[in-house]
Amino acid sequence: LGAVVLVDTRRIDDSWYAIDRLEHHGTPFIVACNDFGGPVRAGAAVREALDLDPDVPLVDCDARSRESAKEVLITLVRHVQARYATAAGAGRELV
Repeated sequence: LGAVVLVDTRRIDDSWYAIDRLEHHGTPFIVACNDFGGPVRAGAAVREALDLDPDVPLVDCDARSRESAKEVLITLVRHVQARYATAAGAGRELV
């Protein structure tokens, strides 16, 4: 199980609550920056603004595009698989 936080970089503060809840509950997640046609913020600036851990994937997307949405979901699945593989390899309990 995991989540996608869809971020509008024009209203980045609106994403804080979702990220806080996911981190609090230990839910794996990725952040997808949706292209709304406005100014594009660099990934590093978004990562810093959201105070994301380096291991949280950050991807650009266009939620209107089926192919882009598919790539976001593939990134999420790979992230979740990697996280659980790491936990299993370290002998930690999987939640």
